[in-house]
Amino acid sequence: MASTAAGKQRIPKVAKVKNKAPAEVQITAEQLLREAKERELELLPPPPKQKITDKEELNDYKLKKRKGFEDNIRKNRTVISNWIKYAQWEESLQEVQRARSIYERALDVDHRNIALWLKYAEMEMKSRQVNHARNIWDRAITILPRVNQFWYKYTYMEEMLGNVAGCRQVFERWMQWEPEEQAWHSYINFELRYKEVDKARTLVMVHPEVKNWVKFARFEERHGYIAHSRRVYERAVEFFGEDYVDENLYVAFARFEETQKEFERVRVIYKYALDRIPKSQAQELFKNYTVFEKKFGDRRGIEDVIVNKRRFQYEEEVKANPHNYDAWFDYLRLLESDADPDTVRDVYERAIANVPPIQEKRHWRRYIYLWINYALYEELEVKDAERTRQVYQACLDLIPHKKFTFAKMWLLFGTAIGKCPKNKLLKGYIELELQLREFDRCRKLYEKYLEFGPENCTTWIKFAELESILGDTERARAIYELAIGQPRLDMPEVLWKSYIDFEIEQEEFENTRNLYKRLLQRTQHVKVWLSFAKFELSVDSSERVLKSRQRLMLLEAWRDFENQFGSTQNQDRVRKLLPEKVKKRRKVTAEDGSEAGWEEYYDYIFPEDSANQPNLKLLAMAKMWKKQQVVADETENNAESSPGKPSERRESQSESSTSSSESEEDQGQGGRIIWYRGIQHSKIRTKPGLDRPEPDLAP
Repeated sequence: MASTAAGKQRIPKVAKVKNKAPAEVQITAEQLLREAKERELELLPPPPKQKITDKEELNDYKLKKRKGFEDNIRKNRTVISNWIKYAQWEESLQEVQRARSIYERALDVDHRNIALWLKYAEMEMKSRQVNHARNIWDRAITILPRVNQFWYKYTYMEEMLGNVAGCRQVFERWMQWEPEEQAWHSYINFELRYKEVDKARTLVMVHPEVKNWVKFARFEERHGYIAHSRRVYERAVEFFGEDYVDENLYVAFARFEETQKEFERVRVIYKYALDRIPKSQAQELFKNYTVFEKKFGDRRGIEDVIVNKRRFQYEEEVKANPHNYDAWFDYLRLLESDADPDTVRDVYERAIANVPPIQEKRHWRRYIYLWINYALYEELEVKDAERTRQVYQACLDLIPHKKFTFAKMWLLFGTAIGKCPKNKLLKGYIELELQLREFDRCRKLYEKYLEFGPENCTTWIKFAELESILGDTERARAIYELAIGQPRLDMPEVLWKSYIDFEIEQEEFENTRNLYKRLLQRTQHVKVWLSFAKFELSVDSSERVLKSRQRLMLLEAWRDFENQFGSTQNQDRVRKLLPEKVKKRRKVTAEDGSEAGWEEYYDYIFPEDSANQPNLKLLAMAKMWKKQQVVADETENNAESSPGKPSERRESQSESSTSSSESEEDQGQGGRIIWYRGIQHSKIRTKPGLDRPEPDLAP
């Protein structure tokens, strides 16, 4: 127990910090450094200057300095800076031999140190020891041939000394190591300075890059060797081939030919490059080609450049999103207008290969139109019926018919018309051909349609309207004649009306009258007579009023018939069709052309005609309003006065106003005129040849 107790060690008690609050003044490391700088605690006073008065003191000084340098070298031989300082100190004392010895000792330690060789050679050149400097440079480029700085310094020294042959020899030794491009440019510039052009044509063999080929060609062009320059460009194109094509080479080649006025060669170069360079790497090529065509080309050339640029844009769009069918449509429309059929087929095949990933009809609608356009292109542009049939068949095989199908494909394929020629299919096929502006095919389809259903009046009308739109009125008239001659029609009244409207539109009024007469031979319906009379009224001729009276006589005969045999409803119906007799005035012109005054005449306004004249509608509405006001006033007067007297006054006023109107006009007409004269009094004016003012009732 004692030993155990003796072996235990006492653990020192940790001092407890009673006040853990931060000190009022905080001391930071930055503050300590600032105080040390301010007090300059680390600065030492400069050593005293030593003046050497005799040779012995100089030798002692040299011995002391050399001993210090040697001590530093012995401490660490690999620190080359100590060697360089030692050698430079000896050089400053004109002790070149000692400095040379120090450099040699340093090279034994580290012969791959570039700074050591440079300082050594510079010392020899400063001392005008040319042979020693050559020896050092020669040793340096032998030991370290990849250090371009040695070669640059060596060749520069030889050229400054006027040793052109020696400089060329150094360059040739350097070029055997195939250095970087700048070294070759230095060699080329050296040869050009001494007019050695033939020796400057070796760069592209070692560094066959596009920029070097371009520099080589420009070098030949600059020295007047045009044929050599063109040959360099051609060799460059052959060298790179189609695997590695750079737009800069073709741009430079085209500019060279442009300076030589070879515009066709320039155009061929640009087109050749655009066909082989990826579109994403041809921005500069497009730009230069456009500028060239604007300067020297025609309209066709400029359009070709724009088309190629748009092709590039569409290519980028379809690559980014292959299911963007609108981009495919625009791309194909562009190609169809300019490219050859093989190129268009290739793009169509690429487009239809992007099948919608979801089998829902709404996702397939735009996609199916790619197939439709493909088939129509083969049928209408290429005239390849067999390939068109293959396109339709491939599309029908692709559509999931168990989930959904597209009737338009069956319509276009044409098998549906041959197997089951229904009205809907024929209409759809005709509409499609109309959209494609294939009018000859529309005629053939209409003929087939009428063979299938000759009683369909709508088809006859549409066929005639098509010919009318195309400007062939004789064909349209012949179609109408064939139609009305059919023994059985589903809506003959619509057909006759369309034929009559057609003749009226052509302003063939005599033909229109003949049609009405032929129609009246088939039917005596009152609507036909009314329509005939309305037509005659609409024709602006001298017999217009006479024909209107005939129309009125017809209506009056009808009214008398209904009053004798018809019901109240039929009588009201005829009464609504009766016209209003209106007094009008017009100028009278003498034979010599002078004004002879005014004359009055009566005109008949039928309800069908007044419906098309807003002024007469306004008068009718005003007339109705006036009647309502009269009824309201009578009611009010009856409530305030005794019965009998006010009403008598009202009747007397009404009779007097009625008697002021023309005898031929009825009560309603007289009321309208009274209102017109009472309300529209601002328009009453006196006309020459009359004794009193009259309202201007001309419509």
